[in-house]
Amino acid sequence: MAAVSDLPSVVLYSRPGCGLCDEARTLLTGLLERRRATGLPSPTLEERDIDSDPAWQRAYFTTIPVVELGDDRLELVTSAAALRRFLDDQLDR
Repeated sequence: MAAVSDLPSVVLYSRPGCGLCDEARTLLTGLLERRRATGLPSPTLEERDIDSDPAWQRAYFTTIPVVELGDDRLELVTSAAALRRFLDDQLDR
């Protein structure tokens, strides 16, 4: 199993006041904790406020919450099943 330091961070692009972003954060935190508890690779979560960077705001304003892991990205994250599948596909290859 890869050490946490060997894994890229899971990045959540969000913004303050975004209810969908709050839900995605809660789902993502729970899924990562569950992976950690069962011994599966579980990277750290890094959250990026799109309002802090004009490039992020242009890129993600209409598609947040966005979850990124390595070179892959999942936009408009609203489903626990889709998020779980994304993490499994990226981390359990």
